[in-house]
Amino acid sequence: MVDLLIGRSLVTREGAAVEAEVALQNKVVALYFAAGRCPPSRDFTPLLCDFYTALVDEARRPAPFEVVFVSVDGSAQEMLDFMHELHGAWLALPFHDPYRHELKKRYNISATPKLVIVKQSGEVITSKGRKQIREQGLACFQNWVEVADIFQNFPG
Repeated sequence: MVDLLIGRSLVTREGAAVEAEVALQNKVVALYFAAGRCPPSRDFTPLLCDFYTALVDEARRPAPFEVVFVSVDGSAQEMLDFMHELHGAWLALPFHDPYRHELKKRYNISATPKLVIVKQSGEVITSKGRKQIREQGLACFQNWVEVADIFQNFPG
């Protein structure tokens, strides 16, 4: 993912800028294509929050995992409202970054929400992240990390 977002800035829910290379290095990355006005997005986002929190925020050794929100909202304000209302402590591609549209094309996003799990290179591990989290819970992360080509320091 470092390769895919090289030179890009991401933002936190609080609006702080973070360099993608630093934040995503040696991590399994989930690209989360969603919109606040989309009922399925609003339904899945709390589940993704719980998944992220269990792996990263509450774990004794945080998992090498990061979510990057790629908004398909209609405006920057809608994106911010959605992030403040329901999102976890993950990162987002700024609304005004035209790369959002390129990512939607690259990963053939035609419906939301869509959770695409990718390697550092941007190669897809699975485009069914949402389904896997719903069906397998935290167990799906171990499957992702095994094929992610990252330095594995995750106890499982």
